[in-house]
Amino acid sequence: MSLDVDYYELLQVDRTADEKTLKTSYRRLAMECHPDRNPGCDKSEAKFKAISEAYDVLKDPQKRAAYDRFGKAAFENGGMGGGQGGAGFGDFSDIFESFFGDAFGGRQRGPARGADLRYDLEISLDEAFHGKEAEITIDVASACGTCEGSGATPGSGKRRCNLCGGHGKVRAQQGFFVVERTCPTCHGRGEVIEDPCKVCRGEGRVDERKTISVTIPPGVDEGTRIRVAGRGEAGPNGAAAGDLYIFIHMSRHKVFEREGTTLFCRAPISFTTASLGGEIRIPGLDGAEHIIIVPEGIQSGKQLRQRGAGMPVLQGRGRGDMVVQIDVETPTRLTARQKELLREFRETETGAESPQSAGFFDKLKGIWDELTD
Repeated sequence: MSLDVDYYELLQVDRTADEKTLKTSYRRLAMECHPDRNPGCDKSEAKFKAISEAYDVLKDPQKRAAYDRFGKAAFENGGMGGGQGGAGFGDFSDIFESFFGDAFGGRQRGPARGADLRYDLEISLDEAFHGKEAEITIDVASACGTCEGSGATPGSGKRRCNLCGGHGKVRAQQGFFVVERTCPTCHGRGEVIEDPCKVCRGEGRVDERKTISVTIPPGVDEGTRIRVAGRGEAGPNGAAAGDLYIFIHMSRHKVFEREGTTLFCRAPISFTTASLGGEIRIPGLDGAEHIIIVPEGIQSGKQLRQRGAGMPVLQGRGRGDMVVQIDVETPTRLTARQKELLREFRETETGAESPQSAGFFDKLKGIWDELTD
């Protein structure tokens, strides 16, 4: 099982983004995480390599078209050289036929590989933090158990196709041209089943409902794609199965919001704590209680950062940070004694205690004086 992130998501652009938008987003992200600006940071170096690979593919129209249709599978096993400095097609006829059909010929091939499947899985932020073993149920075409995927009744066999002579292709004269097409009798396999299996009717596969266990690693995020090799649909007549792709979606958390590996939350504090300083305790997703030191005189909107208290780094080491935004709460239910103390405090105010408000009203007074002169 392998895991990768969509190239468009890496570059933070829509799938319809034009060349200029791609370039602008790539330059911005590359500048942010370039190794020279983040010396010694393995995370930044890995992200720089990933976005460079994504941009190398999407800036090239041919590579982008192949990626849009096949995903990263277009560049595996000798395909187009995504991220490798522009290596060409590993097998040009494969891609050419996938876009234009068989009309221009091509080598004989066996049964087509089974289709890939997609499954959307929603998990909580806590599950994304710790990882989990998930069981998913899918309806999938699986290899027929009666004929073991061959499509032939047990004990019977296959014979060479009489129409194409076992080549899988037939030729026809059209004016000055000779056009080669897939054989309509054997569908390109070169063989014909003499006695088709009664269960799968010669297809070699039947529809089944399967439950599959999948490991969700710690640190996954919205849009993360997990590939489970060989768990897609079985190919016809014993061909290889496709892959299963699981796309992760995050449910909303009651307290925390997430941006990459950083966790954000808002913490209301009393105006006395804001004035005199103190500490607040935030329970983290790791089960620990994180003590946040509040400096005296803090203002609403100020953010306090707790290093290493955020989300795990996906397929890496370490954790991000927790950022707590302070909201100073004005008291609404005061006792008579508390009101008396506040009045005493107000009588001792000089304006130096709240320089921002004093400065603001000084500016307003200056504007008024200008208008009335």
